[in-house]
Amino acid sequence: MADNWRSKLITAGVARSPNRAMLRAVGFGDGDFEKPIIGVANGHSNMNPCNAGIQPLVDRAMQAIDAAGGKPQVFGVPTVTDGIGMGTEGMKYSLVSREVIADAIETSVNGQMMDGVLVIGACDKNMPGGMMAIARMNVPAIYVYGGTIKPGNWKGRDLTIASAFEAVGAYTAGKMSKEDFEGVERNACPTVGACGGMFTANTMSSSFEALGMSLLGSSQIASPDPEKADSAAESAKVLVNAVRKNIRPRDIITRKSIENVVSLVMATGGSTNAVLHYLAIASAAEVEWTIDDFERIRLRTPVICDLKPSGKYVATDFHKAGGVPVVLKMLLDHGLLHGDCMTITGRTIGEELKALNPVRRTDQDVIHAWDDPLYEQGHLAILKGNLAPEGCVAKITGLKSPVITGPARVFDSEAETMEAIIGGKVKAGDVVVIRYEGPKGGPGMQEMLSPTSALVGAGLGESVGLLTDGRFSGASWGMVVGHVAPEAFVGGPIALVKEGDTITIDAHKQLIQMHVSDEELAKRRAAWKQPAPRYTRGLMAKYVKLVSTASKGAVTDRS
Repeated sequence: MADNWRSKLITAGVARSPNRAMLRAVGFGDGDFEKPIIGVANGHSNMNPCNAGIQPLVDRAMQAIDAAGGKPQVFGVPTVTDGIGMGTEGMKYSLVSREVIADAIETSVNGQMMDGVLVIGACDKNMPGGMMAIARMNVPAIYVYGGTIKPGNWKGRDLTIASAFEAVGAYTAGKMSKEDFEGVERNACPTVGACGGMFTANTMSSSFEALGMSLLGSSQIASPDPEKADSAAESAKVLVNAVRKNIRPRDIITRKSIENVVSLVMATGGSTNAVLHYLAIASAAEVEWTIDDFERIRLRTPVICDLKPSGKYVATDFHKAGGVPVVLKMLLDHGLLHGDCMTITGRTIGEELKALNPVRRTDQDVIHAWDDPLYEQGHLAILKGNLAPEGCVAKITGLKSPVITGPARVFDSEAETMEAIIGGKVKAGDVVVIRYEGPKGGPGMQEMLSPTSALVGAGLGESVGLLTDGRFSGASWGMVVGHVAPEAFVGGPIALVKEGDTITIDAHKQLIQMHVSDEELAKRRAAWKQPAPRYTRGLMAKYVKLVSTASKGAVTDRS
């Protein structure tokens, strides 16, 4: 068992009796003070479909903890909703909420000296925020994903939330009828659960299986399905055992296990946000990991899953096809998975896969055969050049050619960009630059799903480049490059781009370059002045002062 401070209350005598008295008021009896207290970090909220189905999972988990001999204590964890906030000032709080979630969990668990914690969340920042807290605290822990949404349907077409955003571009471009536009909006989200493609929520939840911090096969289950609650109960039992055996997160979160994660993310076509979040998780676990490590693994890992946003299938299809365990077994069989990495069960991931024995079925094409990949190499390319000396992330799935050279169309906010796209002012061959949307400049590095979806809906997804010091939704696809660092607000080269400058994005060469001489850039730098911060008080002002560059994960507890 982990160090159990409550056992000291038994022997501390009179001095500790007030602690026991307060715990009795919340249901502790004489025998409970010797049990490990297991925190249950509850992300339930009816603010969004992602988190609206979590409470039944919390209830099952708490029952299972009690039955396994632990003492559960539930506490709330905040969330915001990317899909609802997208394109508004509220979206700036999305990445900020990752830090708030991590801080909230750390505060409750360490403040009450809990022996372990089961974290349940579902929206995009719930997962990395929870895992960052787990890595920081290093008490036995497990992550339970709230589950994916089931696909919507309109006229025989499977829908996700990305369908609704893309419909905006298609409708305004005259490519979609009002009937279909309204039909997509009304039918895109039919149940509770997180967005249904291999977007950020499902990318992060599936990665936790590869990391060893969630049970195999648990991440792509639909939120309303009974097996999701069964999985939460099983996770709780595994956690109580981990507390007794003192299996801690930093025994599991290592450089090798993060390599496993990145191999899985590449193979499944996961979100660009995985780069930002695993830089942050590695930092929290004090594991040496840099942005260049993603490129190293990308070059050796094929994309074998045909999943939305650029592919055909949704998360529930992936689960039916065998899901993450099948992909992990394929990676293991081809030397791209470290089978000796420890998991929260106390067994290695290789041992878990051997016991489960997942086999790729030949009657499905969600998961391709190893010798028939969608792409020979991974889809998240790390680019560098005079526009991004610290690096940036390009998502290159769904493209015939991940190379473009064109004139810069420069905008200092997402809102300005949307006006130009909807107004038909962005043309094929342009390279759209959205700046002052970075961690400090936004602040909060908001996602650019609205402009990317509008471009796709207008038929410009492959013919227009878009680069930003902000982020992209996992639902974004096209010629998109995000996390450009250093960001514009601190004087990064993206701040020096002028309308009409020629820019090259070349994923084959891992290059992002503006064709402007060093002398001209020096003149522009001398004339540049940092804009006033957009927030001067409150949470956002504190965030601006603390947040690191995107190339270090945009974290707030390191420089």
